[in-house]
Amino acid sequence: MVTRRTIRRGLAGPMALGVLAVLPGVATADAPPTYAPAPDAKPVEGKASTGSAPEIVPGTYTDSLKRGEKKLYALDLDGSSTAYVSAVAAPAPDTKVEDYTDGLTVSVQDSNGTTCGPDGDVRFHGGKTAYPIADYAARRIGSDLSECQQAGPYYVVVERPGDATSGPDSWPVELHYMTEPALTGAAPAEPGKGSWSSATPPPPTEGARKSVSGGTGFNDAASVGEGQWRDRIRPGETRFYRVPVDWGQQLNVSAELSSTARKPGTGISSFVPEALGLTAYNPARGLVSDESFKAYEGKQTAVRLFTAPVDYGNRFSDDDAVSPMRFAGWYYLEVSLNPDAAQFFKKGADLTLRVGLKGAAKPGPHYAEPAADFSVTSGDRDLAETGRAASEAERSGHLRTVGYAGIGVGAALLVGLGVWTARARRKAAITMAATGPAEGAPGGQGDRVPGQQPYGAQNGAQDAGQGFGSRPPRG
Repeated sequence: MVTRRTIRRGLAGPMALGVLAVLPGVATADAPPTYAPAPDAKPVEGKASTGSAPEIVPGTYTDSLKRGEKKLYALDLDGSSTAYVSAVAAPAPDTKVEDYTDGLTVSVQDSNGTTCGPDGDVRFHGGKTAYPIADYAARRIGSDLSECQQAGPYYVVVERPGDATSGPDSWPVELHYMTEPALTGAAPAEPGKGSWSSATPPPPTEGARKSVSGGTGFNDAASVGEGQWRDRIRPGETRFYRVPVDWGQQLNVSAELSSTARKPGTGISSFVPEALGLTAYNPARGLVSDESFKAYEGKQTAVRLFTAPVDYGNRFSDDDAVSPMRFAGWYYLEVSLNPDAAQFFKKGADLTLRVGLKGAAKPGPHYAEPAADFSVTSGDRDLAETGRAASEAERSGHLRTVGYAGIGVGAALLVGLGVWTARARRKAAITMAATGPAEGAPGGQGDRVPGQQPYGAQNGAQDAGQGFGSRPPRG
């Protein structure tokens, strides 16, 4: 069932981004893959004061945060669109962090310092395990609000709280800024109490398990649809997946860690208190559900989550687990395995992801402008059946297009060459018929050495198959 966070805006499960001595998204022999930022992310340096804060526009950015540091970024917002700015903090896997005190906050403020709605406040809770944490803040436009409704300057405030016992290293941060268009007409009301059931249904178990390789973060998350999916996960690693969830649908997910016959070594506890974590995010990278890490002791263990139905009116709810289910689109799943699980899984563990969607898709609200990020298309559903990341599918599609174009150009060239050759031969035949072979030309007598056969003719020293482009026989 949907649960409230044990901490205000609790954490978004683990990922493994970091500034290691390796490239983003690349694994070494001893370290899990790191979080890969968006290929088109732009470096930006937030400032401590609004007076020098750099302006950002919709897109993705990278920065960093030191312990106790606060950075600001400027926005120029209109008076009709809702703006969402998310922040992902991703310390290296071996970074020292403290549960419940180390974390990240993000908020949007107007020029008077007024905070525009609930802010994001996420903390670690994985047994002092470092992993990326994420959430968003918004400037929402609505008839139920009186503040932050005007066009003008606004500011994103990102801060890293923590005390002296946490690690001193800077954390990489990825910012993602997107907007949601206004509606044509009145906004749908908040769904009534009891309009949907929070009783968690059983996870899907039908059909063969499809193979999938989860991504390192939001930018390369593997696309998955309903059914069972099989993957591998290493201790200290986080895997990302994304599911298209349409208006009216509820997301039902189970992440199961396999059992093991391997026994811990002497003096090692056979119990990992916070072993497996599962987190869900909405299309704007807002935290939906952060189920606490579940313990592991050698037996198969599953972490579950079940969301509210996607409804535009959910944004009016004061329930932190319901409010983020406010638009259709790609919902992200984050599965993390505690490094201490290495005592059971030296080379990685089998992970089964069971994904279900409850309820039929319904028509969404009418946006005044296209809102591709907040919708589900037939192409999205098709991609979700492949297990591939969007970037991989786009690359494959591009290569196919290039291949088809190459085949078309090649065919056109061959046709053109054939026509040119036929015309040349016809012209030569007409000329020869009218004048006879020219001196020195093939078939003439001008340069022929007495007794020598023309090149390409049959004789004892030459194969009849040699012709255009071949080398004359050596004497």
